[in-house]
Amino acid sequence: MKIGQASKTSGVSQRMIRHYESIGLIPRAARRDSGYRDYDERDVHTLRFIRRARDLGFGIEEIGKLLTLWHDRSRASAEVKAIALARAAELERKARELDAMRQTLEHLAAHCHGDARPDCPILADLSRDEA
Repeated sequence: MKIGQASKTSGVSQRMIRHYESIGLIPRAARRDSGYRDYDERDVHTLRFIRRARDLGFGIEEIGKLLTLWHDRSRASAEVKAIALARAAELERKARELDAMRQTLEHLAAHCHGDARPDCPILADLSRDEA
């Protein structure tokens, strides 16, 4: 199938498919005599794997490791689990940071009169000289 069909079937944009090929995340597709890329079901399955991994927050380097482990039937699942747990811990850290940012913004907004007065605790906080 051509790249458009592979994109539609896998849910990965054509641009990202080309990018994944260019960085070596996936092998370059075979070419037809016409020069068009030619993808098969195995390629689409790999693209779906990548899309799902991206949806779960894995970075390109982690996805590369996961793809290698996926193709290695003699691998231990412990390594895969360690990668997943590390990603989960990173997501938890980011969630705490986002929650703290939300709380700060809600606090600042609660103390802002939101009327015609020029004084604004939100702008005052943003303009602090603290690093």
